[in-house]
Amino acid sequence: MKKTILHKMPLAIAAAATPITSFAAETEVPANVLEMLKDSEVSINTVWMLLAAMLVFFMQPGFALCEAGFSRTKNTANILFKNFVDFTLGSVCFWLVGFGVMWGAGGAGFMGMPEWGNLDFLEAPGGLPIEGFLMFQTVFCATAATIVSGAMAERTKFSMYIVYSLLISLVVYPIEGHWTWGGGWLMNGEEGSFMMNTFGYTLHDFAGSTVVHSCGGWLALIGAMILGPRRGKYGKDGKSRAIPGHSLTLASLGVFILWFGWFGFNPGSQLAAFGEDNRIAISHTFATTNMAACTGGLATLFFSWIRYGKPSLSLTLNGILAGLVGITDGCDMVSIGGAACIGLICGIIMPLSVEFIDHVLHIDDPVGASSVHGVCGFVGTLCTGLFATEGGLFYGFGWGFLGAQLFGALVVGAWAIGCGLVIFKGIDMIHGLRVDARIEEEGLDIYEHGETAYNA
Repeated sequence: MKKTILHKMPLAIAAAATPITSFAAETEVPANVLEMLKDSEVSINTVWMLLAAMLVFFMQPGFALCEAGFSRTKNTANILFKNFVDFTLGSVCFWLVGFGVMWGAGGAGFMGMPEWGNLDFLEAPGGLPIEGFLMFQTVFCATAATIVSGAMAERTKFSMYIVYSLLISLVVYPIEGHWTWGGGWLMNGEEGSFMMNTFGYTLHDFAGSTVVHSCGGWLALIGAMILGPRRGKYGKDGKSRAIPGHSLTLASLGVFILWFGWFGFNPGSQLAAFGEDNRIAISHTFATTNMAACTGGLATLFFSWIRYGKPSLSLTLNGILAGLVGITDGCDMVSIGGAACIGLICGIIMPLSVEFIDHVLHIDDPVGASSVHGVCGFVGTLCTGLFATEGGLFYGFGWGFLGAQLFGALVVGAWAIGCGLVIFKGIDMIHGLRVDARIEEEGLDIYEHGETAYNA
């Protein structure tokens, strides 16, 4: 017998609950007509969910092109290959173990129990097909895993990339996803729960600023730190030296694709399109998502122009992504003006974070993943506590919601950092994370894969 946990799910998923039921309670509708309406509603919602999943899947080539463009020609095939592997491997691992860990029960709010590929333990919200719900959740898991790839590009053993990508999909993402989306303690809004007793609110993360992006960003930061910088990145004087990527054209195309895919990432998290409430919610989320992307890009454009004397395309590309990451948490709760402010904040914080991580911490992140996803995911989660029209500090609701957002972001960040230290340090000690110096100098493509992306 299936067990439903709909009552424990976050607002984004609970929104998929049917409006037909309440309509039927107020209106005398023949049973056969009601059944047809209900079936149409579920079908429309299913198509919307799967369309959104396709858009999020399409972010994989966006990440691949963005990372490849910001890296050197000699490592292009390696980067493209890794973006295929983390989705193929992640899909299998998440179906087999991660889905049960994230959405199951039995772990006292810390984690669900693995179901080993069985989907009968869960009834999807709003009558949606469980296989479709699995696919929607799978593409989010793959996004968390692929964020790490860019920060550790150009010097990581391909075999060890497979190992840590597997662990992220099996353990790291599903457990913190259970805390936040799957019925765990950070989203437990029952009377007497820890979050309600402490803050009066639970953590809100509509589409994953913390659950997906910040988690992946902190893992990326730790991985890049343990891996060490690319050869020639820092001189004997300790100064950072730029190592330009081979194609801003590819990077730009990648960002356009990611921007497009984000319209599945955020509005798709509504999980329902039928009815007035859902179509208004989807439209609002589209608008806030796009506004934050635009102001994030503009903020970085003018900031880099003032700070460095010229507007930087590469930084502006990351500024757009920073705005998208920042709004992903509260895209359903903030106004369009609030979204513009969140984009501006993230668009300025991102280049400052890149500078700090590079010049002060001397951690080499070729694509800025730790700043775009880790830092801006954290900042975006806090901004929801400020700009949310219901619960936000700037709207006179006090400090409780902001406190819950801060606490949740810190907890997930600590989990990701702790797991990153164990995983990457363990791999490095047991087998070694990094390729040999000669392989790094001549390129991973030919040595790791026996082929190159470009052949004259």
